[in-house]
Amino acid sequence: MRLSDTTVSLVIVALALGVMVPQHAVMAQERQSQSVPTFKIDPAWPKPLPNNWVVGQIAGVTVDSHDRIWVLQRPRTLTVFEKAAAETPPTNECCAPAPPVLEFDQQGNLLRRWGGPGAGYEWPESEHGIFVDSHDNVWVGGNGRKDAQVLKFTSDGKFLMQIGHSGQSKGSNDTENLGRPAELFVDTPANELYVADGYGNRRVIVFDTETGKYKRHWGAYGRKPDDANPATGFFSQEAPPEQQFRTPVHCVIVAKDGLVYVCDRENNRLQLFKKDGTFVKEAILGKSLREGVTCNAAVSTDPQQRFLYIVDAGNNKVHILLRQSLENVGSFGGGGHNAGQFTTPHAMGVDSKGNLYVGEVTEGKRVQKFITK
Repeated sequence: MRLSDTTVSLVIVALALGVMVPQHAVMAQERQSQSVPTFKIDPAWPKPLPNNWVVGQIAGVTVDSHDRIWVLQRPRTLTVFEKAAAETPPTNECCAPAPPVLEFDQQGNLLRRWGGPGAGYEWPESEHGIFVDSHDNVWVGGNGRKDAQVLKFTSDGKFLMQIGHSGQSKGSNDTENLGRPAELFVDTPANELYVADGYGNRRVIVFDTETGKYKRHWGAYGRKPDDANPATGFFSQEAPPEQQFRTPVHCVIVAKDGLVYVCDRENNRLQLFKKDGTFVKEAILGKSLREGVTCNAAVSTDPQQRFLYIVDAGNNKVHILLRQSLENVGSFGGGGHNAGQFTTPHAMGVDSKGNLYVGEVTEGKRVQKFITK
């Protein structure tokens, strides 16, 4: 980790006086110099949807290069009471399912909406994961039982490409199909699509964004995944680390310095890799047997990407880590249905101002905006 000028000066002075500087003191000074962000809920975001629409479970959240917030939601998770106006015949005046893909501006206004089954592609059975690349292409995945594909659209919803085919997954070493993929990330300079694959498979897989051609894949510790010997038993802080990812492999993000962060959700750990799949290190973040501590992740948008935000679905929090050291320096949230609380946080995006957008599954069924202070 690069030390601040203030920290370096203190260390130099201490050494000149013959005083040993404890490591924890250096780290404390460095934490102070990092100005750890704090967050405040924006209870008015987003604005009410038109057409009597409501959203189901939030399957993905991302922010594009124009600071537009994209939400992937699951209309089929709404109960008959939540979508009564769409029943045949209608059983009430409220409400109807919104389209799966929703785009909002910073003020919470709905800009675009589209998605669902259409000609020429296989829409997923259960939506999961959305990413908008710097060319404004929208990538969508799904984690339904037969979902083995990811889809590429324009920002207006025009279909461009499909990788993989529904019901065709052949396991964690299949190079043509996915296995219930969870999350997506596009490394635009390299024209590479990274997929956390996922709920059926135990790997990260990379494709060419223009051709859909397979490029490489890897499992835990950079090894070849082995479906014949899956991770077994319950997660335990005392047990030796699992040698494979435990499904689901729930997120993948690529930082500016080339580090690839992978959420091994049920093992409560992050594993870090180089872009070629070479293992760098891991961090086990869970303090209990309950899974979900590393449900999703995002990096801060300052030039150095100093912070790493971790969605903790098991404990209904968002943790703030120093990205280089992976030291936990703060958190916010807590279980509940009030503004600023969470009911199973699941997906997250961050805009250029550092504001966070957190989507919830199970009975949460909402996206909340947290303004950085």
